[in-house]
Amino acid sequence: MRTALALTVALAFPASLHAQRFATPDSVGTGLGGVRLGLFGFSAKGGADFKSGGRVIVGVGLDLGDIFTDRVRLRPSFEMGIDSDTTNYVASAELMYRFTPDSVIAVPYVLFGLGLYGQQLCNTLASGCPKVLAQFGLGFELKLDDHLNWMMEYHGEDALRRHRIFLGLTSRRAH
Repeated sequence: MRTALALTVALAFPASLHAQRFATPDSVGTGLGGVRLGLFGFSAKGGADFKSGGRVIVGVGLDLGDIFTDRVRLRPSFEMGIDSDTTNYVASAELMYRFTPDSVIAVPYVLFGLGLYGQQLCNTLASGCPKVLAQFGLGFELKLDDHLNWMMEYHGEDALRRHRIFLGLTSRRAH
């Protein structure tokens, strides 16, 4: 009887158990503050490349620093496109400008940068491979919980001749 009572009480009032979370350094003010470098966040995304008939794209990105303010960020990323013919790769260095602080529910942003494009058997399949592409992107993050955001992103690459749409998850900075 005591065991049943103890089990009932334990199930009725469970202890709050939390999974380990990625903890980012606290953000500093939005004024001029120089350059801060470190691992402030990361993202994982999947999507499609509409230039090549809907090629599947997977990618990852790192939030590596603030440039003069916590709204301008340095974000290197890597994308891999997969289809039945070839596999292509884009490694990018991007500057992201976030229009709102991390404390709001929805955070729109714009990206500018350069990407190095290559593909499987690059030097034998096509001339002009590998090549440097201008990167442009628009996106937004939507708060999922205190440390995680949904992310939707458009990438226009190669002078807007290549179009990619992504959906993914990204870590949220502490505030």
